[in-house]
Amino acid sequence: MSEVAPPSGGGPQEMPSWHYRFGFIAAVFGMFMAILDIQIVASSLNEIQAGVSASSDEISWIQTSYLVAEIIMIPLSGVLTRWLSTRVAFVVSCAGFTLASLGCALASSIEQLIVLRAIQGFMGGAMIPITQAVSFTLFPRRAMGAVQGVIGMVVTMAPSIGPTVGGYVTELFSWHWLFLANVIPGICVTLAAWRFLDIDEGDKSVAKRLDFRGLFLIALFLGSLEFVLEEGPGDDWFASQLIVWMTLLCAASCIGFFWRVFTYAHPIVDLRAFRNINFSIGTGLVFVVGIAMYGLVYLMPLFLGNVRGYSSLQIGEVMFVTGVAMFFTAPIVGRLTNSVDLRVLLFFGLTLIGIGTAMNNNLTSESGFWQFFWPQIVRGIGMIMCIIPASRIALGTLPPQELGNAAGLFSVMRNLGGAVGLAMLDTVRDWREDYHWNQLIPALDQGRLAVQQQIDNYQAMLIGHVADPYHSAVALLGQRFGVQAQVLAYNDIFLWLGCIYLLCVPLVFLLKKIEH
Repeated sequence: MSEVAPPSGGGPQEMPSWHYRFGFIAAVFGMFMAILDIQIVASSLNEIQAGVSASSDEISWIQTSYLVAEIIMIPLSGVLTRWLSTRVAFVVSCAGFTLASLGCALASSIEQLIVLRAIQGFMGGAMIPITQAVSFTLFPRRAMGAVQGVIGMVVTMAPSIGPTVGGYVTELFSWHWLFLANVIPGICVTLAAWRFLDIDEGDKSVAKRLDFRGLFLIALFLGSLEFVLEEGPGDDWFASQLIVWMTLLCAASCIGFFWRVFTYAHPIVDLRAFRNINFSIGTGLVFVVGIAMYGLVYLMPLFLGNVRGYSSLQIGEVMFVTGVAMFFTAPIVGRLTNSVDLRVLLFFGLTLIGIGTAMNNNLTSESGFWQFFWPQIVRGIGMIMCIIPASRIALGTLPPQELGNAAGLFSVMRNLGGAVGLAMLDTVRDWREDYHWNQLIPALDQGRLAVQQQIDNYQAMLIGHVADPYHSAVALLGQRFGVQAQVLAYNDIFLWLGCIYLLCVPLVFLLKKIEH
């Protein structure tokens, strides 16, 4: 098989030379770092909070600021690659991400850390869609199975193992190493990308017609949307005046952005890719998959920490199962995409995510590793069977000149799915917890023999240890009821999420078949 440089147009027919393959490998490593850092702090927030003397309200912004900035950058990657070239855009992104990571490790206050995390997310955000676009630019269709298998494994594994890696790093060293660990790999990826990723030339004329008004509107729209979705559940949504104002800002900037896109000759983001039915449905499905990818990574540590009282290391050990399942499944699914109808794989992928999620609808306050083991395996296989075919379905039929822009839209829809999922999960969890508490609390009738016996047992245990054993015993019994209400709320969420995925399965039949 001959090895050639990437084609100038019309799509690649032969495998690229190893020069360009090394560039692609460097891009994949950069994308892995950018996605991993979304969740790597998830299991170490308590340690970071203590390290920078932050309040419980402030510490959540370590993740929020990264996500807000990243989601603004992702759709802009297309115009950056056209203007600067793929190589320069990626190198600037990776170098900025690496410097911001070093800054995060050296931060001495929560304010510094939040700003630097925003810079880290913004600079690293471009690496995700650029890598996706590079894969379709460099490799012929017959190699897409293996190539998308690698990308799918990175996209799904990175957020899944993020809390695990973060837990181990924090336990063995300190939270500073969550960011310092990016420095050496970041420098290597930056140098490798500069050396091997010279696949196109920048168009300086793009800068002259750069739509700064559109850039401002999309930043306002996506930034305020992400803020509302992230902070809304904790602030009881529209009970907060800030959330109300941010929602109004989001709505106004949304209208302004779409008006600008449809009326300006050279919009900052080109939405023409949505005319392609496969791209539209593919991005819609990846939006839903994003709920599982990011939502379940958020939900499981919450259950294990709040209900079981697990440490960050224990949580990481439980969640590592999903990453292992994806790691071993991705190469197999990648090969299958070259011989099996992609719609069939997507059908079974959505079905497995639905079944695997619903399998956790019978948790108890004692559920741990083994209760999550098989559901995680089923979900992990399902997510790989969705992400890899969905990317090929969505991007595989688009012309080369639209790939950079479309890859950004594809990635931003996945991340928006995660943001919507987190907001939805938090809101539903609070709602169902209140519902189950109201259903259970009538059973706390001190006139009932079983209740009185339990209070007596607690009271006997507490005598000599507290000033008021009786009221302390009643409080302990109330805590038990509260834990049960939490568990029932989690069960509802897992069941309903599973149903959402199963209801999405029929959308697969609307897709057009892609020839291998």
